[in-house]
Formats: sequence, C-alpha cells, structure tokens
Amino acid sequence: MSLTLRVLAPDQSVFDGIADEVILPSTTGQVGILPGHVTMLAALDTGVMRLRDGNGWSTIALMGGFAEVESDEVTVLVNAAELGSSINASTAEAEFEAAQQAAASFEGQATSPDKLKAAQSLARARARFQATKAG
Repeated sequence: MSLTLRVLAPDQSVFDGIADEVILPSTTGQVGILPGHVTMLAALDTGVMRLRDGNGWSTIALMGGFAEVESDEVTVLVNAAELGSSINASTAEAEFEAAQQAAASFEGQATSPDKLKAAQSLARARARFQATKAG
C-alpha cells in the first residue's frame, strides 16, 4: 500500500506522486502518515516535510499551510514550498546564517514588527537549509 501525495502552493504544484510514508511539520509537532491513517486535518508550521518512496527519503521545505489526510490521500496546501533537491545547499546555509544574525540583533528587545519579520525569515531560512539534507 502507498499514499497519494499532492503538495500545492498558490503558484505551482510542487509534488504530485506516490509515497510510502510522509512526515509533516504540524504546528503541534511532527506527524507521521502511513497508509491506512485516520482522516485528519492539520495546520502546518514552516518546516521540512519528509517523504519516503522506493528511492529512499526526500524533503520539501514548507512555508506553513494545512494538510488533509483521507483514504490514503494526503493533500498539502501551503503558502510556498520548495523541493529540497532543488535548493542550493551553500546558498541556503549562507541565508540561514544571515537570518540567525538578523534575529539575534533583536534579542532582548520588545516585540516589534521588525523582530517578528526577522523570526519569520529565520524559520524560512532554517527550513530551506534543513531541506537540503535529505533523510
């Protein structure tokens, strides 16, 4: 048995295929999905989705959204997504380090729109960097 997986962003279909297992970054923690999973709707955080098929594990960087599981079909609707295999690892690492420095510059300060933007940029950069490391 396998799962039918679709990952859709507003501007593109990121993935449409078969997977044996899916691990989602939900807002309450990692959620593993196997064939026969109960029907579920989950809010997704910015993070890395992992999927296993006959060729091993692969990753997709997700930028928040929702996932629906029903009858061995997993539909993931996200604000943006990127296949881990299409992300340049060195560029992603440099962006992650820059985002860490930017977020650190707000440490100890009161919450502000700029501080929130820096935290969101850090989460996106972390997801992209982590997605370059399949498995």
